[in-house]
Amino acid sequence: MSELSIKEGLDAMEVASYLRRHPDFLNDFPDLALALVLPREQGSAASLASYQLDVLRDKNRDLNRRLHELIDIAHENEALMVRVHTLTLALMRARTLPETVSAIVAALTEDFHTDFVRLLLFRADADLPVAPWLIAAPEGAGAFPAFAEFFKRAEPLCGRLQPEKLDVLFGTHAVEVHSAVLLPIGSAGLLAIGSHDANRFHPGMGTVFLKLIGEAVATALARFPAAA
Repeated sequence: MSELSIKEGLDAMEVASYLRRHPDFLNDFPDLALALVLPREQGSAASLASYQLDVLRDKNRDLNRRLHELIDIAHENEALMVRVHTLTLALMRARTLPETVSAIVAALTEDFHTDFVRLLLFRADADLPVAPWLIAAPEGAGAFPAFAEFFKRAEPLCGRLQPEKLDVLFGTHAVEVHSAVLLPIGSAGLLAIGSHDANRFHPGMGTVFLKLIGEAVATALARFPAAA
């Protein structure tokens, strides 16, 4: 405990004396340095004025940096919203199940610039296209024990997937997928997006837009009941 902190009823001279003996006192209390009122005449106070100016400049630079970061995030979010809107419109225009699933994969591949897209559907309609991006599994979620927890939580999963999940979804391309997103699409199945970039999808990323995509896809697929 410093000598200043143990005294009570200090007068101005005692405070001044303490500060003379501890010229670095304000380093520990920068907010106090900013609150001090300085005399206008030249003198030793100029160093404190310079210190205040430096602190204000640092704060201004930090605020500008944070402002630019927020602007960049806003631009990214705006671009994502436009892409989600475009996907939703494409799904609304699709008139058949084949058109719908093709629109899903085309939009995610082209507009969202993804490396791999896989659509796992719990149905096997005869009119579904035969494509490497479509996995038809009428037996349902029970046939995929590796995804049991995912289906139970019904929330987007982001990051690096376990090898058994990658093998089921991406087959021979599993070794090329270094990060991925899994989206639940209601009771219809799941949507998987894979990337060569290990940092593109990570557990800490936001999931608002991912949920919007999942809900839009689920709603679009619900228009076409599975064949009996």
